[in-house]
Amino acid sequence: MTHAHRWMAAAIAGLAMLPGLPAHAASTIPAWCPSVPGHQVECDTISRPLVQDDPALGVVDVAYALIRRSNAMAPAAGTIAVNPGGPGNAPIPLTGFYTDLLKPLLADHDLLLVDPRGTNTSGALDCGITLDTLAGRAQVQSTVARCGAVLGPRTRGYTSTAVSDDIDAVRARIGVDRLHLIGQSYGTYLMQVYARRYPSRVASIVLSGVLPVDADPLLGSGARAFPGMLRTVCERGAGACDADTAVADLRTFAARLRAHPVTLTVPDPGGSASRTVTFTEDMLAGLALQNAAGGNGGDPQAIGVMGRFPAMLHDAVRGDYGRLTALAQRLWPERGGDINESTATTMACNDFPVLWQPSAPMAQRARQYRKALSRSTPGRTGPFSPGATGAARYGFGDYCLQWPKVKGAKPYEPTGTTPDVPVLLLSGDMDANTPASQAAHVARSFTHARQIVLPNLGHLVDFERSGCVTGLVSRFIRTSDPGSTACITAIPALKVEPVTP
Repeated sequence: MTHAHRWMAAAIAGLAMLPGLPAHAASTIPAWCPSVPGHQVECDTISRPLVQDDPALGVVDVAYALIRRSNAMAPAAGTIAVNPGGPGNAPIPLTGFYTDLLKPLLADHDLLLVDPRGTNTSGALDCGITLDTLAGRAQVQSTVARCGAVLGPRTRGYTSTAVSDDIDAVRARIGVDRLHLIGQSYGTYLMQVYARRYPSRVASIVLSGVLPVDADPLLGSGARAFPGMLRTVCERGAGACDADTAVADLRTFAARLRAHPVTLTVPDPGGSASRTVTFTEDMLAGLALQNAAGGNGGDPQAIGVMGRFPAMLHDAVRGDYGRLTALAQRLWPERGGDINESTATTMACNDFPVLWQPSAPMAQRARQYRKALSRSTPGRTGPFSPGATGAARYGFGDYCLQWPKVKGAKPYEPTGTTPDVPVLLLSGDMDANTPASQAAHVARSFTHARQIVLPNLGHLVDFERSGCVTGLVSRFIRTSDPGSTACITAIPALKVEPVTP
């Protein structure tokens, strides 16, 4: 999800896009086609109806890249299809990351990268939206409403169902019978949709940072898990903080912000400007449930957001907001990121579960949402109020409250049966964005599922640097068994900023 992926671009930056194909092939491939030494790469587009039952809305050209196995003389052992999440993210620009992650398999497996409709080379969408968490929820909602108004009936074309159908059309185009699916973050949602729609076309599934198709709009599982994660950070933090104090500070500061938000002057992390911001409980929840889940970006020597939380909370309880201001910089609108925010919003508002009737008038939706908040069971959202977690992350809670009604639009419902294939679910135990409890919930919908919880990692464990995760994933795809998990015990603890007495 958008701000949780900010660190993703930085982690990928060191994986240079690989040099080109032989010169004789250059004239036959599109400029956007990636290249990988030692591999033939086939790139093309496939024309797809924007809305299946409304040809008047036209078509969208979906781009894909097929990276052939290096041992081209032998038949492929399988074809791996990937999605990096978002929604609104595209895999073709991340070729370097995926070839690195899947390197042990690429001698005899093909790799399929399909840019989802509305992203990158697949008709990038632009409804003029920029996600600005610091602007306050009312302004965010009005921006979302304008996006929907700009797109009008075309909004119906941007759903996880449509993207799944695109992937299967590409599968048929390249002549592959079944796919090994890898999804990350929202990509886990997408791959669950694909698996339900095309169960006979699935060979195996790997899900990393798992989002259920029936996700809680109030982010309850992450909110309930976060105090325990904070406690674990301190317990593993070599005396940098006290676990009981950190959890107490979280509850105290959340309650204080609920009653009295604080005013901060937040510098722009990318320039010299600054903004005066009313920092609210939902912004604290956003830092906890979205930004902190990035861990340390895969660098065990860096102090990530989670490692800064105990000291920030302890200072804030005493009225010192210096560390809070520094962390609040992460809520600035992202510029030049890897997410297409127009597509992200459209997909989320079309698909994600909501606490109102989408067919209801706007004023009635608001009443239905407030009623749902008032009926929320005690403890559902941990130390935060339901309203705060509902406003903590894009795409959930009341984010889509003003999304326009479009004739014929239908929210996604998890229909169909899941395939009887091997499934591997990976979770970081420091991930409140998509906590391990969500992966356990999804695992129960499959017959042959294995969940591995990796210590000291946040959202998207694939950036773990030792090769442990790469080995687990590769062995699983090759043999349907990840093999020994002993390597996870060597993953270093997060570095923690010491709490000032």
